[in-house]
Amino acid sequence: MVEIKLTNTRTRSKERFAPIDPQNVRMYLCGPTVYDRAHLGNARPVVVFDVLYRLLRHVYGNDHVTYVRNFTDVDDKINASALARQQSGDPRPLEELIRERTEETIGWYHADMDALGALRPGHEPRATDYIPQMIAMIEALIAKGHAYAAEGHVLFDVRSFPAYGRLSGRSVDDMIAGARVEVAPFKRDPMDFVLWKPSSDEEPGWASPWGRGRPGWHIECSAMSAALLGESFDIHGGGIDLQFPHHENEIAQSCCAHPREDFARVWLHNEMLQVEGKKMSKSLGNFFTVRDLLDQGIPGEVIRYVFLMTHYRKPMDWTAEKVREAEGHLGRWRAVIGSSYLPSTPDPEVLEMLADDLNTPAALGRLHQLSNDITTGDPNDRPRLTAQFIASARVLGLLEPGMGSWADSITDSPDITAAVERLLSLWMDLRRQKNFERADTLKNEADRLGVRFRVTPSGAAVDFVRPSDSSRWGKDLLRGLADLEAQQES
Repeated sequence: MVEIKLTNTRTRSKERFAPIDPQNVRMYLCGPTVYDRAHLGNARPVVVFDVLYRLLRHVYGNDHVTYVRNFTDVDDKINASALARQQSGDPRPLEELIRERTEETIGWYHADMDALGALRPGHEPRATDYIPQMIAMIEALIAKGHAYAAEGHVLFDVRSFPAYGRLSGRSVDDMIAGARVEVAPFKRDPMDFVLWKPSSDEEPGWASPWGRGRPGWHIECSAMSAALLGESFDIHGGGIDLQFPHHENEIAQSCCAHPREDFARVWLHNEMLQVEGKKMSKSLGNFFTVRDLLDQGIPGEVIRYVFLMTHYRKPMDWTAEKVREAEGHLGRWRAVIGSSYLPSTPDPEVLEMLADDLNTPAALGRLHQLSNDITTGDPNDRPRLTAQFIASARVLGLLEPGMGSWADSITDSPDITAAVERLLSLWMDLRRQKNFERADTLKNEADRLGVRFRVTPSGAAVDFVRPSDSSRWGKDLLRGLADLEAQQES
């Protein structure tokens, strides 16, 4: 069995992953607050943990992995969005507008994440379906002396949990000094956080021992994960921006409510995303949603590839150059594999790289080697190599059926693949003959067509780079390659 190692934020070390129950490996990912379209930063953890989900399913079996990702469908941002609609003239009650907004946004989210090739989790709980479990957990915290009611609110007593701050590596006093915390006269300590708060007549609310109200954000994930995964489970994930306060608060309330358990064994956090070296923000004009990119014609598979180019624990920079590079690589791969597919198992080296703390950049590099082996190896071995290459790519969520329509003009034409391979071979021969002037001319002409030759440590490679005139992808591209071959023969 493949040995998986993951970097546990809680221990700050890379550890061998040993599930509590190998027959039921359990993972929870904090999902979106459904008030608007998912932006690019929201999509990064989805892709990261989709790769982990695929790896776990491969190692332990599809039926032995339980993956939960929630929808937060009760939140002040959702209320504000619905209220804005009402103030713009919609006469419907606020509760109806809130429900419509959450349903609409969940639909958007599914469509956008599906476009990135992300498998849907086995469970996608909505917070509003687990209010009784949240109330029960809050009651247990009060009974055990870890929470208190005050003026219609219930707050968690941070000082009652000595381990508070271990996940983020800060003491409570340091947090108070460096954080902006909500000041309220009913709080015993500035760091105490809300478990329950009152609702106005118009706001969504539920009956509780403390009056009509709604849950705080942090208690939602604790209650849903306990209900679906148990009081202790294997992996809890999310973006590094959730480490504090959300995940810190989850640990505190869950461990206090269930003191005989340790909540999540492994904590995984992906780093943040930038755009062209700058923080993504509306004020800089570089803020965009996944749907914005899809509507611009950037394929979901290409977006996914760009994510995988950077290790999840490193900050990621989204650039136009990376998009072009991803298009080129994926276009080349889809041209290599054609339309045939045979069942196979993934390459052991790809699995080993992914098992080493999800090293997706290394796994992509190995896929390039496998692609080159297909084009330069024994033609009789090509079906087997192609099948293994496809199986390996699909562990990363690439080359999935139905994801490659954007590259159909290449993959539907084996003649293009054959012509490119002949020219690539000729280019390498010219280089070996030290005829660099003619080799450079051939390379430049191919590049003009959107076919880029390069030398890698494992041999020659070619990338398809979408030209500004996309008509060259298809019959025009094939014609251009034929003309280039004729020039070389003359």
